[in-house]
Amino acid sequence: MGSGDQQVRIDKWLWAARFFKTRSLAAQAVSGGRVHVNGNRTKPSRILECGDQLAISRGEERFQIRVLGLSSFRRPAVEARLLYEESEGSIRAREEAAQLRRDLTVFAGRVPTGKPDKRERRRIRHFVCKD
Repeated sequence: MGSGDQQVRIDKWLWAARFFKTRSLAAQAVSGGRVHVNGNRTKPSRILECGDQLAISRGEERFQIRVLGLSSFRRPAVEARLLYEESEGSIRAREEAAQLRRDLTVFAGRVPTGKPDKRERRRIRHFVCKD
């Protein structure tokens, strides 16, 4: 999968490791400061090395990973998962954030978009009158 003498750009590696769907999206994320290597902002052309620590922000998700292997080819997800190792704290934080988002959508309920239709008015009357 990854050999020690192979050189891979960070944008290409992020695409190969399946963090982003396209290489251009990966390059935009790196340029936009959503990817940090060893605690520092970087450019899309930076060459990765095994052992580098990456902090990746993708939407509301945050990943703290360590590079285990290098690949410039996009492979199946099972093989791509072998390219990195995610920290336990990162996994726990992502699961807690996902649970919080699920809880908020359950409690938010349905937001009305306009006037109630005939069926909804009947339900409102039935709820208010309770006859």
